[in-house]
Amino acid sequence: MNIKGTQQPMNQLILLNGPNLNLLGDREPHLYGSVTLQEIETRLQHQAGQAGFGLQCIQSNHEGVLIDAIHAARKTTRGLIINPGGLTHTSVSLRDALAAYDAPIIELHLSNVYQRESFRHTSYVSPLAKGIIAGFGPLGYELALSALVSVISAEC
Repeated sequence: MNIKGTQQPMNQLILLNGPNLNLLGDREPHLYGSVTLQEIETRLQHQAGQAGFGLQCIQSNHEGVLIDAIHAARKTTRGLIINPGGLTHTSVSLRDALAAYDAPIIELHLSNVYQRESFRHTSYVSPLAKGIIAGFGPLGYELALSALVSVISAEC
C-alpha cells in the first residue's frame, strides 16, 4: 500500500488506484504510457496543493485495502478519484463501499475502455460517479482532479 499526502481533513481529497497500476511505466506502455504512478502522484500533489487541497494517494492490488480506504475516507475527505483497474468490471464489494461514500466520485481510466474488449464496457463504478474520464492516458489524472475540484467548488 502506498499512502502519501497530508492536509487538514476537510480540505483532503483521495486518489485510489487499483490492481496493477503500480506497474505503470513498465506494463503495456503502448496502452498505458511510460509515466510511472509515482510521477503521476507527484504531479497531482502539486496540482491539488495549488487548488488548496491535500491529496492522499493509495494504490493497492488488494480489493479489501481499497474498500477500507473508502470507508476511512467517508468522514475525512471531500472527494475521491478512483482508477479501479480490473476491479471496475468485477467488484460488487468495491461498488458497495463507493455507494456509502457521500462526496463526489470521479472514475478514471488511462485507456478508452470502450475501444477494448467487451468485458471492459461494463463498470460497477460508473453509476456512482459524478463523471468518468477515459482514454487520455496519464493526462486523465490531471483532468480528473480538475473536474473534482470544480465539482466541490460548485457545491460550496
